[in-house]
Amino acid sequence: MAHKKGQGSTKNGRDSNPQYRGIKLYGGQDAQPGSIIVRQVGTPFKAGYNVRMGSDNTLYSVGNGKVVFRGRDVHVVPTDANSPCPVWLKN
Repeated sequence: MAHKKGQGSTKNGRDSNPQYRGIKLYGGQDAQPGSIIVRQVGTPFKAGYNVRMGSDNTLYSVGNGKVVFRGRDVHVVPTDANSPCPVWLKN
C-alpha cells in the first residue's frame, strides 16, 4: 500500500533582525546633539556630562563636542571654548 506522509509543522521557520548593539562613537570622535554613542543592554556604560540615556539604555549626546570615556562614564566635552564645562573634565 502506498502511504502519504502527513503535513507536519516546522519549528524553525522564524528569523529576527540583528539589533546592532555596541559602541557607535569612540573616544575622541565628534558628537552632535542626538548622536548615538552606545547601544547597550542594561547599563555597562553610564551617562555623564552632556549625555542622556534613552528608554532602551541607549546613550546619546545632547551637545556638540568630543566623546570621552572615563571608566564606566561617557561624557561629551564641548570643543567650543565659550561653552561651560566642569573643571574635572577638562584634563
